[in-house]
Amino acid sequence: MTRSDLVEELAARFAQLTHRDAELAVKTLLDAMSDALVKGHRIEIRGFGSFSINRRPPRTGRNPRSGESVQIPEKRVPHFKPGKALREAVDAGTLAQTQSAEKSPQ
Repeated sequence: MTRSDLVEELAARFAQLTHRDAELAVKTLLDAMSDALVKGHRIEIRGFGSFSINRRPPRTGRNPRSGESVQIPEKRVPHFKPGKALREAVDAGTLAQTQSAEKSPQ
């Protein structure tokens, strides 16, 4: 699902929203989430999951072309941890798809 898919879904569910309003709502929400993560804050959406920042320590890597060692600096990267309800819904959906694929004759 892409950002434009989210805009379409929001506009379809709420008839009073114009396409432009839905686009602005999605952009505002994603910008607010991005800004919070940049500031180092944690985002928790109950029933969906949480976004946080993980620290990757500095390490020594290799240049794939030359094979020489390269120092890779420390990084801070976003991390998503799904909530229990989302994990269970995805698991149930995956299980249902697997079972229906097993039952269909080929």
